[in-house]
Amino acid sequence: MKKKVVSMVLSLAMVAAVVTGCGNSGSTPATTDTAATNDTAATTDTAADTASNDAAADTSASSGELIKVGIINNDPNESGYRTANDKDLKATFTEENGYDASFAYSNENDEQIAAAQKFIQDGVDYLLLSAAGTAGWDSTLQDAQDAGVRVILFDRVIDADESLYEGSIVSDMDKEGQTAVEWLKSQGLSEYNIIHLQGVMGSAAQVGRSGALTDTAASEGWNIVTQQTADWNAETAQQIVQSVIDSGTSFNVIYAENDDMARGAVAALDSANISHGVDGDVIIMGFDCNQWALQELLDGNWNYDGQCNPFQSSYISDIIKKIENGETLTEKTIIMDEKGFDATTITADDVANYGI
Repeated sequence: MKKKVVSMVLSLAMVAAVVTGCGNSGSTPATTDTAATNDTAATTDTAADTASNDAAADTSASSGELIKVGIINNDPNESGYRTANDKDLKATFTEENGYDASFAYSNENDEQIAAAQKFIQDGVDYLLLSAAGTAGWDSTLQDAQDAGVRVILFDRVIDADESLYEGSIVSDMDKEGQTAVEWLKSQGLSEYNIIHLQGVMGSAAQVGRSGALTDTAASEGWNIVTQQTADWNAETAQQIVQSVIDSGTSFNVIYAENDDMARGAVAALDSANISHGVDGDVIIMGFDCNQWALQELLDGNWNYDGQCNPFQSSYISDIIKKIENGETLTEKTIIMDEKGFDATTITADDVANYGI
């Protein structure tokens, strides 16, 4: 696939104003749903009345008491992926399946840590964690271990000693990025001028997906036109791309680290009447495989979407059941099976089967 390089010569005066408007941190205050009062910044919500998941049944402790679980996740409204991830967890960790579960949400590490400390004080049996950032968790995990609280990571890895948690069910974000970059390299463009839209800085998804592109661009001589965080947000991504268009800078690839940012980028292109997708002037790349995003591939409007599997709750429940039964865990880390989709080969069945 050979792409023409887009060069829009428009007013430079608008650039500074738009870029300044992109300084939005995108942070969301911690929210938690729990039956108990929580005096941290988080707000919580019980999963007691959520629909059951058959695969998670019979997880109650031998005493017949519910297993008390505190679940810390990123904001469910962050993206379609996160909404699906949260829904999956709430369908599994129910009273019907033997759990007393409370949820805390934030995209900020310090707020998540405060919520974790509250859960530890409340005496949960298990702390399930999808960390907003990879660093700064050692002390909290040590506190959990000292209190007899077992920690299970999901969705994202953290920089902590493996002895501080029981297991992790995660996506290989480095591999996701590498798979995407290898696909981009295979397109054989005469030149690569790339708009790089990053997710929340320091998150495992951002680190893995950014690292692959940054390293390959350096080794291959690709030009990164701009590299900015849009905090997973479509509107912010649209503003960043619009600022590049207004500057008249040439680009022919948009590498967005999630589907929502890719959608925002495309909105800016459409406003400027710039073609994109199969046979268009700009290659569009996203991640997460929302069903609507895969449909964009099927329709030829996008070129690539990297899968990030949000359905992790059954794996977590299996670990808990093994621990409750006194079994030895044979795997410390379970890597979700994921792949990338190309607009030229994706099928309607792929959209139906892999879209979230």
